[in-house]
Amino acid sequence: MSPADGQRRDAFPPGFLWGAATAAYQIEGAPAEDGKGRSIWDTFSHRPGRTAHGDTGDIACDGYRRFADDIALAARLNAGAYRFSISWPRIQPEGRGSANPAGLAHYSRVVDTLLEHGITPLVTLYHWDLPQALQDKGGWAARDTAELFADYAGIVAGALGDRVRRWITINEPWVIANMGYRWGQHAPGIRDVHQATATSHHLLLAHGRGTAAIRAAVPAPPSGGAPTEVGITLNMTHVYPADPAKPADRELATDVDAQMNGVFLGPLIDGAYPARLGADYAPGPQIVRDGDFGIIRAPIDFLGVNYYAPQIVGVREDGIFRRGDTPLGRGHAVFVHPDGIPVTAMDWLVHPDGLYELLVRLRDDAPGLPLYITENGAACADYVNPDGTIEDTERIAYLQGHLRAAHRALTAGADLRGYFAWSLMDNFEWSHGYSKRFGLVFVDYGTQRRIPKRSAEWFADVARNNSIPVD
Repeated sequence: MSPADGQRRDAFPPGFLWGAATAAYQIEGAPAEDGKGRSIWDTFSHRPGRTAHGDTGDIACDGYRRFADDIALAARLNAGAYRFSISWPRIQPEGRGSANPAGLAHYSRVVDTLLEHGITPLVTLYHWDLPQALQDKGGWAARDTAELFADYAGIVAGALGDRVRRWITINEPWVIANMGYRWGQHAPGIRDVHQATATSHHLLLAHGRGTAAIRAAVPAPPSGGAPTEVGITLNMTHVYPADPAKPADRELATDVDAQMNGVFLGPLIDGAYPARLGADYAPGPQIVRDGDFGIIRAPIDFLGVNYYAPQIVGVREDGIFRRGDTPLGRGHAVFVHPDGIPVTAMDWLVHPDGLYELLVRLRDDAPGLPLYITENGAACADYVNPDGTIEDTERIAYLQGHLRAAHRALTAGADLRGYFAWSLMDNFEWSHGYSKRFGLVFVDYGTQRRIPKRSAEWFADVARNNSIPVD
């Protein structure tokens, strides 16, 4: 429905960027095609018991071969931009050395196809698929990996930088460090606090060195041309105390905020780790070297924000856990799922006000830094009706609520420049395999048929009109 239909709408600023996002391992398949090396997710997903139903990304959405059709789908959504990631082992099968020409040629074709459709490419250099050869030498817990990432970033930027003007170095370093190295739920499946803290620091160092490598590799634009922009994407949340009147809950919320948000935002913005971080999260002098924070604080042109849900935390002083509580692993502290707040199929809270609070916080903590919501979306129990439609009304409600929160933050002074829905299409959802669907487009994995959901129509209307319905 367009404004001409008389529906009241909230408009976004002119030039606001609407897009959809994907990631290489989640959609591409073709794990050994054209000289690609093995990634840690190729290894991890083939280990028994690591993913739901033993699912792997060997086929995924067959996006390596079907990318042109998928870009056409993005165009049908009126996407002005498409965020996708480069598979490091497609470019350097062993994580080092000269580039694989076939890998570079593939992503060059992706970029050209996007531009032919009038879609701006937003390239993420690392979305979790580390070459297995580097993990065999310590992975992100080894400092050398940050240096090798900079070499890789320079190779890709040198090949694509004449057409790609907006780059993300690393996606969600918190997930990499904690899910991958602290708790072992993601690749490479390690459970080691010391490796996790080292990984956090080395990812930040890789971002800083990668930023410099991109800027060095991309030629200066001609007079009047668009400059190269480099940023990083953090998964962030707003942390609420379960009972704001209880000092213990407020203290806990501050500590959890430092562990989830400050551990990366602090070094990037302030050049230091938050003082509230304990030794389990704050890298010590055995990891941090002189000059590191100067590299990490390399000026960035934007911050990517992935937001899905808030966190509500509290201390059960009576020691009795309530329904929905998840222990934090420290005394009687828990994550709380209050009654009355809906959840997605991932069991994540649906609370758009958390996005508003986060964007306003970033307005104050990082003044002058443009923001992009680089992922936001919901997993729902989608199915195809007998008439061929997919009525994902819960997802539409989720998107509408969060876009209204984003609009409120804009009016409150947040410098928000764009919004990317997660995801363009259903895909391999990491350890959940194919059991969770986030896409605007349904994928029938048996046939690889793509079916736009009702949310795709809704999003296309929003993007076309640069506004959201008020009701």
